Amino acid sequence: MSHTLPEAEIIKRESNYLRGTIAKGLDDKATGAIADSDNKLTKFHGAYQQDDRDRRDERRRQRLEPLHMFMVRLRLPGGVLTPEQWLGLDQIADDCANHTLRLTTRQTFQFHGVYKHRMRPLMRALNALGLDTRGACGDVNRNVVSNVNPHRSRVHADIHRYSVAISKRLKWRSNAYAEIWLGDERVEARGEDEEEEPFYGHFYLPRKFKIALAVPPENDADVLSNDIALIAIVEDDELVGFNVGVGGGMGMTYGNEATHPRLADVAGFVPADQVVDACEAIAAIQRDHGCRTERTHARFKYTIADHGVEWFLERFAEYHGAPMAPVRDYVFTHNGDRFGWVEGDNGNQHLTLSIRSGRVQDTDALRLRTALREIARVHTGEFRVTCNQNLIIANVSPEKKAEIQTLVDHYGLDDGSRSTPLARNAMSCVAFPTCALAMAESERYLPSLTDRLDTLMAGHGLANTPINVRVTGCPNGCARPYLAEIGLTGKTLGKYNLFLGGDQRGERMNRLYRENIDEATILSLLDPLFERFAAERNNGEGFGDFLIRSGLVDAERSPEVFHRAYAV
Repeated sequence: MSHTLPEAEIIKRESNYLRGTIAKGLDDKATGAIADSDNKLTKFHGAYQQDDRDRRDERRRQRLEPLHMFMVRLRLPGGVLTPEQWLGLDQIADDCANHTLRLTTRQTFQFHGVYKHRMRPLMRALNALGLDTRGACGDVNRNVVSNVNPHRSRVHADIHRYSVAISKRLKWRSNAYAEIWLGDERVEARGEDEEEEPFYGHFYLPRKFKIALAVPPENDADVLSNDIALIAIVEDDELVGFNVGVGGGMGMTYGNEATHPRLADVAGFVPADQVVDACEAIAAIQRDHGCRTERTHARFKYTIADHGVEWFLERFAEYHGAPMAPVRDYVFTHNGDRFGWVEGDNGNQHLTLSIRSGRVQDTDALRLRTALREIARVHTGEFRVTCNQNLIIANVSPEKKAEIQTLVDHYGLDDGSRSTPLARNAMSCVAFPTCALAMAESERYLPSLTDRLDTLMAGHGLANTPINVRVTGCPNGCARPYLAEIGLTGKTLGKYNLFLGGDQRGERMNRLYRENIDEATILSLLDPLFERFAAERNNGEGFGDFLIRSGLVDAERSPEVFHRAYAV
């Protein structure tokens, strides 16, 4: 590996704690863009510079620069917000963005189509709602996600409290955010030796860092796909602590066999009252030992893969001041969302709605954004975003349930009667037209793909069988395609890599089945597999489990299989 620091590391270190020249670039009216170095820094502030790729050629012919805009992502630990905050975000979508909200696979919101001159008004409007975007992107701890689990209200409340506490502890602290976006004056450090970033220093983390909490038997956060996986241990209805997994992460680089997705290793147990300190210690291990000379090798998953779990446990005892206890028993049974009404143990009701690809917008077919605005005006509980891009109308009092159900019925929101289990559980990233990394369509392709898969399945008597399908426009894995029973990652326009064999528990990654194939080939490969699944499956067996049991997919293939397809 090279020992020369990559450009991203140099930019961080020379940024004056993430200030760079962002403020100057925002004031430059001659262009819709900001400097490339500042674009790397705005990620720490929760924003990515993008452009409308559908209009690139047209604007090039007109000798215009690309139509630059930003995606802005919120920091929203646990995915919880009030009805008042929902209404505020809905207004921001009109005032500053493209009139849509998007629920992400990490339990938060993204605004799209935000032009440069609207960035500061958007950030100030978020601040007025008590929200921010600090650390939603960049080489720091990202949004902390957690299990929604509405059945167990007391434990769920504890889980959310820890999500918020971990997020607060690992939030970057430079005053750059307030100066650039909110108009605050520069605040100098009080003492000569006092840093603006007491935890991160001036170099931050080697790469992004993700933390998730789950409450078995539910694994709706796909907890093992995270750098830190916190698996709740509940005894006598009390949260006693967490099994701690380390080194999970999605994403890889095509053609680079040193890169691959990885599930976290469950290393030990920590008591609940130590979990915030434990997360800080683990993040510090990655801060100090993660690779900084090779960006593609800089995630915590490679630190763990390189050094091993025993090395990690030694470092943890050193950094935390106490060792981990042995792993405790747990079982996951499901990693999807439970749609419809569910009653929590406190008597309140929770309604989970399917939101296709997380896109909240009004269309001729479904006035979703209007409907949720109307619900927010009467709702007295809160909204909870799931890690599967769906939405929970949470903590509905029994007397409010009928009023909200009337709105749900009026707008046709409960799509259990008009979509299949496969379509309701499918996920996609944004991809075209805004994501700069997209190689193929994803969000815009998902509806037609699920329709065609449903047609195939219906032909084999599988119409009401849930199968986990996830699509991304590139190999970076934003929709966690490597955990899907059927995963597609974009290779080029109209062509994808096909991955098969994940499970419905979030505990097994799939394997590359065919590479660089079009839709017709994807369907032709899946059709006989569906036929065999219908004829040979065991009672209650999922599609991915059947593929493994039958030997059609080999679960024992090593990580480089993410670059090598099964022989045709």
